[in-house]
Parts: sequence; structure tokens; C-alpha cells
Amino acid sequence: MAKDKTIYTCNECGGTSPKWLGKCPHCNAWNTLIESVASSDGPAKNRFASLAKTAEVTVLSDIEAQDVDRTPTGHEELDRVLGGGMVEGGVVLIGGDPGIGKSTLLLQALDSLQRSGKSTLYVTGEESGAQVALRSRRLGLDHSQVKVLAEIQLEKILATLEANRPDVAVIDSIQTVYSEQLTSAPGSVAQVRECAAHLTRAAKASGTAIVLVGHVTKEGALAGPRVLEHMVDTVLYFEGDTHSQFRLVRAIKNRFGAVNEIGVFAMTEKGLKGVSNPSAIFLSQHAEPVPGSCVMVTLEGTRPLLVEIQALVDMGGPSPRRLSVGLDKDRLAMLLAVLHRHAGVACMDQDVFINAVGGVRIGEPAADLAVMLSITSSLRGKPLPKGFIAFGEVGLAGEVRPAPRGQERLKEAAKLGFTIAVVPKANAPKKPIEGMTIHAVERVEEAMNVVRGLT
Repeated sequence: MAKDKTIYTCNECGGTSPKWLGKCPHCNAWNTLIESVASSDGPAKNRFASLAKTAEVTVLSDIEAQDVDRTPTGHEELDRVLGGGMVEGGVVLIGGDPGIGKSTLLLQALDSLQRSGKSTLYVTGEESGAQVALRSRRLGLDHSQVKVLAEIQLEKILATLEANRPDVAVIDSIQTVYSEQLTSAPGSVAQVRECAAHLTRAAKASGTAIVLVGHVTKEGALAGPRVLEHMVDTVLYFEGDTHSQFRLVRAIKNRFGAVNEIGVFAMTEKGLKGVSNPSAIFLSQHAEPVPGSCVMVTLEGTRPLLVEIQALVDMGGPSPRRLSVGLDKDRLAMLLAVLHRHAGVACMDQDVFINAVGGVRIGEPAADLAVMLSITSSLRGKPLPKGFIAFGEVGLAGEVRPAPRGQERLKEAAKLGFTIAVVPKANAPKKPIEGMTIHAVERVEEAMNVVRGLT
């Protein structure tokens, strides 16, 4: 097959050059020329023509809406993040730090799918077939019938997908795959974009569900062009410390399910196992209540999780430190100002440290009230009552605003044995919850007075 001619296109102005240059000759921008395949002048068929289906304009209400069929992977936590399982013709991109467990989890999922009667293919570009076999032995996947292909050339991978027609295929990883149409090295912007586009086309045309493993940068974002995330149907991120036993898989984008769903896994000698009660991970086991500890209920997608917020307030110098792990540092500074102005609790000369136990990251403002109560508890040296929880957003005017789906949060806390709750007034349940005393508050100072009365 004749090799296509390549050109270099400027990302800024769209100008082209037959060779790479440091500065674009058209707009004088630096380092903007990206390699791409030149379009031929002849009437040759476009390589993406199969994606351009012929369709007529249709009224939205006349289109028949059908739920997509899903194939469970055999791992309940992974299915939760995917929205119920793998979708025929769907493309999933999963990224995470090196060694966090991406290949392990996908090999386990492929083995479960194969044992349930599905045809599977594992394409590895980073390891040999013998290394994949050794991993499967370590994971206890004896006599696994998963098909393995050690290949990094895109054209050969596409030919294998066409010949075998698997139900599910894993490409590990997209940064190692290269196309003969381009001269740049594997992992470059042009190669990643071109290879991902061809694999996406193959998935949509054949109905094979394809999972792409992606590398991440040192900041934790997926490496390669941003168009890679727009191209696929689902984007998953592996989170967690490689030194910790627990891993979180979070859905950042999902065309077939809810976003921000999380799956919790524990790394064991036999691979990753789903954790059915993740709240137990994020709660410290104190024999007795300790100062500076407050439990809150956070929502991760549709799942309510109980997380312990810990605060340590200590004597600081002329420039006190403000440090938070798992929460927004700027929001902590704002809450300290509200605490001083509206509740009369001053921490100007104190070091304040905040930590969300278990390595979870809390992005929602419903943690505000729990953070403020834990800071006050540490400053006073008095623990909050046993079985105490709190949640609610705090505004700059000192008001306590409601959190979404407050009833579900309270029911989850009651199920785990919590008996006292301080919540926004708008989240107070109309019917009492058995075994739980609920204090509904409207302002920060009111919440502080309630807690002082309890302690």
C-alpha cells in the first residue's frame, strides 16, 4: 500500500508546510506545526467515510428511543462506573498513574467476560505476551482463554479486529500504537489522534467495544490531545496513592451513564477486588471521639459516602499556614474568614491543617459545615459527640445552604449507626428518621451554639 504524503499544519492559523519548522511561516507562532496526513486531490475514498451515515432530518419526538444493551464485566464496581456494563460499539478511555492497576483491572474484566461466553482480545504494546501470561498467573486466572496480541502497528491491529470480530477489545496503551501513514514517533499528538480516530471508527462499524488505556502527565491529566477525550464515549480516571491499598475509578465523561460515579477497589495479591461498603475506608476507627474530627456525607455520583474530615489547629507564627489535603485550599481560607466574622472564632495566629481521611477528594461545597465544626472542635480541644455527622454549604453571609439529595445522605448515615446530625434547615426531613436526632440550622452561629450544647 502506498504511503500517504504528510504535511505539517499550524494549530493557530491552519497554515501548512511541507516540513516541520519551529516557527509557522504564516502567523509566526512558535511550536504550533503538527504532523498530519495530506488529503489527496483525486477522488479517493476518505478513510472516515464509513462514519458518515446517510440520514434524513427527523423530528426529535418521532425518533424511537431505545436503551442500549449492556454487558456486565463481572466486577460490580466497574459496572457502576460504566453505567451498568460495556456497550456494544462503545469506546472507553481509562487513564491513571503508572502501576496503579489499569492493566490488572482490565485483564481481570476480560477474563470474566470470556468466562461468561464473550469473545475478547487483549492488545498489548507495552509488554510481551509472556509478561501478560505471568500477570494472569499471579492474579489466579488459571486456564484463561483471553486472546492476546503483542502489536503496536495500527494497521495490523485493525486487521486482527476485522478477522476475529471480538465483543470486547483492550488496547494497552494508545500511546504505544503507531500508524504507517505518519512518520512521527508513537505517542506524538498526530499518532495518538490518528490511531484513536481509526480505532473509534472500527468500534462503531463492527460493534466491538474497545477500551483504550491512556498515559497521564505529571499533573495527572490524560496525555495527548484533548480531542482524544472528546472522541471517545466514556472517560475513566484511576485515582489513589500507589502506596495505599485502595483505588478509586471515577467517570469524568459517560455518554451512556452518569458522570462522577466512582468505583472503589482494594488491591490484593489476587488483583483488584470491589469494596461493597466504601464508607468504612474513609472513617477512622477511634475508640472514643477525638477533637478535630467530624464526619460528613458526600455524594459521589449517585452514591452517598461517609467521609471523616480531620482538622488540626496549632499555634502558628507571624505567617500561619493553611494546608488542606482532599479539599480546596482557597475554600478553606474563605471558611476561616466566615468563621471569624459570623461565629466569633478567630484563627488569625493559628496554623490550620485539614485532611479528608482515606485519600478521597471532596469537590462539593456540602463539606463546608463539617470543616468549620472540625476546626472549632480542634481549637477548643473538645471532641464532637459520638455518632455525630454534619453537612451543608456555608455562604459568605454566614447562612447555611442546603445540599442536594439531603434525605439520601441522612438515610445512609442512619444505616451506619449515626445518631446526631446538624444539617441545613431546607434538608430537614418531613418525617423523623428512626434512631437519629436532627438539628436543622439556618446560620453558622446557630450551628456552633447547637454543638456547644451537645458537648
